[in-house]
This record gives sequence, C-alpha cells and structure tokens, in this order.
Amino acid sequence: MQFHWFLPTRGDGHDAAPATTVTGTSRTALRRPATLRYLGDVARAAEQSGFTGVLTPVGAGCPDPWIVCSSLAALTDRLEFLVALRPGFALPTLVAQQAATFQELSGNRLRINVVTGGDPVEQRAYGDFLDHDARYARTGEFLEVFRRSFEGRPFDFAGEHVRVEGAGLAAPAPMPRIYLGGASGPAEDVTARLVDTYLTWGEPPALVGERVERVREKAAAAGREVRFGIRLHVLSRDTAEEAWGVADRMLAGMAPEAIAATQARFARMDSVGQARMAALHGGTAADGARSLEVAPNLWAGIGLVREGAATALVGSHEQVAERISEYAGLGFDEFILSGYPHLEEAWRVGEEVLPLLGAQALAA
Repeated sequence: MQFHWFLPTRGDGHDAAPATTVTGTSRTALRRPATLRYLGDVARAAEQSGFTGVLTPVGAGCPDPWIVCSSLAALTDRLEFLVALRPGFALPTLVAQQAATFQELSGNRLRINVVTGGDPVEQRAYGDFLDHDARYARTGEFLEVFRRSFEGRPFDFAGEHVRVEGAGLAAPAPMPRIYLGGASGPAEDVTARLVDTYLTWGEPPALVGERVERVREKAAAAGREVRFGIRLHVLSRDTAEEAWGVADRMLAGMAPEAIAATQARFARMDSVGQARMAALHGGTAADGARSLEVAPNLWAGIGLVREGAATALVGSHEQVAERISEYAGLGFDEFILSGYPHLEEAWRVGEEVLPLLGAQALAA
C-alpha cells in the first residue's frame, strides 16, 4: 500500500471547507493562508511522516498546481507530487513537455492526476463548452497523445479533439504515473485503456467494491492492469468518542448558508461522482455527526460544505486502520488521505495510524 496526503492550496484550518472554490466557505474555515511557507510545512510533515506523495487540487478558486508543486519540490527531498490538471485547457504536447521538465528538475517525483471536470459553469468560465461525455472523449485523446509523447519517436495523431503531426519529446524523461477519477461509464472506459491508477472518492465499501471489479474487468478486456486508489479524509483520535466529538464540533460549525450554497452548486453539476457523494448525506445537517455515519466509521458530513472527496474515516486509531485495511481488501493499493488542519493531522495520521497498518502488513 502507498499513502499520500493532500495540499490545502486554498488555505487551511480546523473546519471543513471546499478545496477549489469560494462557494460554501465559512468565516473560520480558512484562517491559515496557503503561503509557500505554510504549504512547505505541510509537505515536509507529510514527507517525514511516511507519506509517499501529496495531491494538489485544481480549479478556478485555487492556485495553479504546476507552480505550487514546482516550488515545493525544491523544499522537499523524496516527496512525490500528484499534480492535478484539466485536459483540454492546454495541449497534451505542452503538458508532456512540462511533465518532462518537472521530472528532470525534481528527480522523477511527478505523478499526474487528470481531472476531466464536472461543473459546466466553471468549465464555461475557462472557455470549455463540451458536454460531459465529450469531455471524456477529449480526455482519452489527450492521454493517448500525452503517453505517446514519451515514447522517444515522432508520431502523428488525428482525433476529434486533438491533432498533432511529428509530435514527441526531444529528450523523453520517465513518464509519470497517470491517475484519473470518475464514476461514469466514459470515465471507466478511458481508465481501462490509458490510466495507471483509477481514483474513487470514499464511498461505503459495498458501493465502491462494485466499481473496482467493473474497472478491473474493463482493463483486462483491453489487455491491461490498473491500480486503484481512494480519497478519504481522516478524523483519528485515541478513542472513538473523542473522534466523534470532533466531528460534532465540525458539523456545528457548518453555517446553514454555506451548506445551502454548496448544495446548490452540486445540483448544477453533471459529475456522476459528485452526485453519488451528495446522495450519501442528502444535503442536510442531520441530528449529530453519528446520524451521517453511512458505513462503520465512515462519515458523510464533510460533503455538506466540500466538493469532491466528501467522506471521512472517524474513530480511534485502531478503527481507522481497520477501515483502511478493509478497503485494501477490496483491491485498493493507494490511499490519499487528509485532515483538518492538514499540518497537525499529517503528523497525527503518520504517527498513529500508518504504523498500525505497517504492523498489520507484517503480520499478514
């Protein structure tokens, strides 16, 4: 198993907050500005706590991931960077050149997280007017050209959305691993053909296990194997009672107007994954955090004010480790974790949870 952490490039605090937009942000959620010094502290804490890499968000409300990660690579030694990017906002040949440069300057510490996009309003603000399925068709063409750029010989490609002649990197570097998330059929199809690690958000094991098997079968039909990763927040404490007490405090701090604004944004989106996340909590602040426990130790309350990954593992350190092991038993190889605030929680999870998982692996 590999474990990664999250970079809060919009800012950080003790309360749940959106990662890529200003919609639904409370007054107290982002008390810590995302300065280079602070993000460097988070990155170094993750590196020293045993995490392999860090994931960056991408969107209109957060800084450019390439620039952020390029800066942080100089402040770390071994940490790898899952740089999020939107296919279609830059040519795949240019992105391949950026990736090769990052690899050379960082010592091959780049991974690529492809985010096709699920908010039509945000997409149009960037100048992208394709619908959901067309965006994934473009993603497939983008990834095919991107991958072939690292093969070391010129090539031509003519698709509906991408066309190149004599493309290819002059000095290819090791191609970074490619990650992609998406709960729709088109996302799974692109994954089966062109992606190294398929990412899901933290749905209950019974729901997400079906998707793992389906994508594995599609990849096998294409003559490939893929790895599986899952994105989860973590609220781990010495006792379960203490952890759920913190969840209750976080829930109480979610302003009704912030919840309403966030859920209104979800309603306009065409992301299948976002709809599945929203269905877990129903868009309402229920009676206490435990009323939004959608599977053992899996809390859906984060999704009331945060887009994307919207569930947290809540419980004692031992319970959190047990739930991670349960997901590993379903086929997940990589875990992208986070917690509020991301600096202190990187240390806590690294010191209290990861060693338990290492002991379980040795016992197995």
